[in-house]
Amino acid sequence: MRIFFTLAIFIGLYLPYASSQNTSDTPPNIVIILADDYGVGNIQAHFPDNKLPSPHLDRFSAQSMRFTNAHSGSAVCTPTRYGLLTGRYAWRTRLQEWVLACYEPPLIPKDRLTLPGFLKQHGYATACIGKWHLGWNWPGPQKSSMEEDSNVLSKRAWDYSQPILDGPTTRGFDTYFGTHVPNFPPFTFIENDRILLPPTDRFKHDPNDGKFLPRIFDGNPMAPGWRFENILPEITKRAVAYIHEQSKRDHPFFLYFPMTSPHTPIVPNESFKGRSGISAVGDFLIETDWSAGQVIGALDEAGVADNSIVIFTSDNGHLPQGWNDLVEAGHIPSGPYRGRKTDIWEGGHRVPFLIRWPGKIAEGSVSDNLLSLNDVFATIADILGESLPPSVAEDSFSFRKILFGESVQPHRDHIVAHSVGGEFAYIEDGWKVVFRNQDANRNNSRGKPRLKELYHLSTDIAESKNLIESKPGRAMELTNALRSVIARGTSREGPNQTNDTEVVIDVTQQLRWAPARPE
Repeated sequence: MRIFFTLAIFIGLYLPYASSQNTSDTPPNIVIILADDYGVGNIQAHFPDNKLPSPHLDRFSAQSMRFTNAHSGSAVCTPTRYGLLTGRYAWRTRLQEWVLACYEPPLIPKDRLTLPGFLKQHGYATACIGKWHLGWNWPGPQKSSMEEDSNVLSKRAWDYSQPILDGPTTRGFDTYFGTHVPNFPPFTFIENDRILLPPTDRFKHDPNDGKFLPRIFDGNPMAPGWRFENILPEITKRAVAYIHEQSKRDHPFFLYFPMTSPHTPIVPNESFKGRSGISAVGDFLIETDWSAGQVIGALDEAGVADNSIVIFTSDNGHLPQGWNDLVEAGHIPSGPYRGRKTDIWEGGHRVPFLIRWPGKIAEGSVSDNLLSLNDVFATIADILGESLPPSVAEDSFSFRKILFGESVQPHRDHIVAHSVGGEFAYIEDGWKVVFRNQDANRNNSRGKPRLKELYHLSTDIAESKNLIESKPGRAMELTNALRSVIARGTSREGPNQTNDTEVVIDVTQQLRWAPARPE
């Protein structure tokens, strides 16, 4: 009797611990939903005074752990996607500003281990459905190349009948479906390494259609009957189908769902038009919430939600297009933070971050610990019980212990932020030092010293008081720490690594594509 009683006590003590571990024979499925230009203020449950409903994400938030101090690796698309999939800051590559233009080559080299590549090594099926924006080697009479003149390659001829090389299916994904970038040519769908619908028609620019598509792409290749509003419903449908299909298999799956909304083109579907009562951008935000809800709901419908980790986040702050209409209606996409997409300010790189794993992560829990999207790689590896070598995911730190309630201590002590113009910021212990360009137009700032500013986020989240004159010593400490992170080629402890180019913070770069570091 005493033995039975002792055993019962042991079991009672052990079960709470066991419930925080992945004790299933099958590792968890993993779904990452990356909204495109979705500001931190857009989830109504987090900012009740804002005007747009987000019922699907409100419900998901209540089921998840919410990180209130989460940051994308950059304030624009390509660099953040690079960081999420590699665990490494994109400014360590040759790309020092902006994004990959159309027809430019892959930013991730063949020999770099990516998150999907790592998961494939551990028995996962892997799929990317949505916006890639990390480059391909396009077939044609010339090669894809790194160009200083943005989108100059759109004026050249390409062969759409041949395979497109070095895309997602060569960077760790078994399958791919989507559009490289919805507002860049060719305007068509791509499946794996092939154009699905030959772009034999031509895009006709209409400045009055409200889509905010670039005039420079007038006359560029487009699939016959192409309708931009079909992109989001189609990738949503395919993501849902993938979940249902994989749930019947005997291996775990990884779905990376980089959405195309609410990024331009602004194309809410008929059933969402007018729903916001504000603007087409507002309607598109509501459709974005719907899309995320369909993918999350598919896990429940397929019966695999309990052993699935789901992350919802965004690649950067809210898009500039239609900003004033939202603000005037009382909807503030960046919440209390200064700036929006492209900016070095908090509104440019502070993003929503929700993560759910039923029974493992406490529902409705909140953490204000500093988090980078780069950290997803190391965290997933840690959950699977794997360590990463120093040359992989150099800027990724695991927050597994925070997720499972094993620690409330920060898993990292700093982050580095980056803007569309190549500006830098370093955040540590509630302080932020900023190196910003002299002019909002980076071309007018090239070669000029950057302006150095200092903000105390803990008492001034709006970044309204520049303390550089009164706190020069603190600014210097943060500057030296930033220089160290850059020079070491890694943010993690261990041996130094190597950047792909020389990275400069004090002066605005002369080139978008910096010269490669000599071998």
